[in-house]
Amino acid sequence: MDEDGLPLMGSGIDLTKVPAIQQKRTVAFLNQFVVHTVQFLNRFSTVCEEKLADLSLRIQQIETTLNILDAKQNSLQDSGPQESEVTPENILTVAKDPRYARYLKMVQVGVPVMAIRNKMISEGLDPDLLERPDAPVPNGEGEKNTEESSDNESSFSD
Repeated sequence: MDEDGLPLMGSGIDLTKVPAIQQKRTVAFLNQFVVHTVQFLNRFSTVCEEKLADLSLRIQQIETTLNILDAKQNSLQDSGPQESEVTPENILTVAKDPRYARYLKMVQVGVPVMAIRNKMISEGLDPDLLERPDAPVPNGEGEKNTEESSDNESSFSD
């Protein structure tokens, strides 16, 4: 016994003399618990499936819209002349670089800027240049293009 007079081991009740709990009542409680749990899980599963179906539909709509915008952009680029002129300082600006021009067209058409920025990042381009179309193309890429064209012209003049 401890300080309070309670036994340390068990309750001290002889369980052989205690009447048993009614089995029918125990089975009824257990059955009710299982039924309610199954109903809850079925409702939860249905709600989750509906939300997944809605998300899938929204993703398909966004993909379709993106494909349409991509097709519009390609048709605009195909119909318009693609100029790769350089400024008098032999520097190609972002607006005239064909790699960046398509993204600037997307902005004009109304494609969300974040989507354009993510696409540019995935293709290894600097998305900050969308805000500065008159800036020179980074890493001297524009100078390389003008040097190549001047090399080609000089080989024809010989």
